[in-house]
Amino acid sequence: MEKVLIIEDDRLIAELERDYLEANGFGTALAFDGVTGEQMARSGEYDAVLLDVMLPGKSGFDVCRELRQSMHLPIIMVTAKKEDVDKIRGLGLGADDYLVKPFSPAELVARVKSHIRIHKLLLDSKEETKETEITYKNLTILPGSRRVYLDEREIPLVNKEFELLLFLAENPNLVFSKDTLFDRVWGMEAIGDSATVTVHINRLREKLGENASQTQFIETVWGAGYRFRID
Repeated sequence: MEKVLIIEDDRLIAELERDYLEANGFGTALAFDGVTGEQMARSGEYDAVLLDVMLPGKSGFDVCRELRQSMHLPIIMVTAKKEDVDKIRGLGLGADDYLVKPFSPAELVARVKSHIRIHKLLLDSKEETKETEITYKNLTILPGSRRVYLDEREIPLVNKEFELLLFLAENPNLVFSKDTLFDRVWGMEAIGDSATVTVHINRLREKLGENASQTQFIETVWGAGYRFRID
């Protein structure tokens, strides 16, 4: 049975989320503060985490940041704030998705199922993929072990960052629109929109020491999209 950790300080909401998920065949566990939730998540017993933004002890943003340093399980952030800056900030810390309260039970279950399924497909693919090194300049990508090195220093990337970089690197000098990248990397059935691509491109550039005006690898083609540039 797949198990979801719910980190939510509002007990009524936490219990509703638990009931929705358990009615659809998931096992669940509850944590009501950020510190406890992070400790429970690190046990490795869970297939996904539902993480509220506003938590006592440690905020959801901080919990997400800490977990992403060493863990790759799906993290879906839950927030009562509708401002785009909160959504983008959550994704920028490595969250896989977000939900804005109030949300429907069907949407909650659909997103959890989708992200767990994608995560398992990635793990299966990782086991089957042979190690084939991709090297451009001082950047090395190892598809099999899902590792990236810049100047022989490993760059930690979360799943979608790695997949996006790998897709671009495997198709050098070709320009892809944001919509195309979203379809190819996130999948046609993914929940979200192409704005997620921009967030992940910016995060990749930051980790690679780049920006939109000074880039070695990921180039913006204004009005068209992005490409992995090889001189």
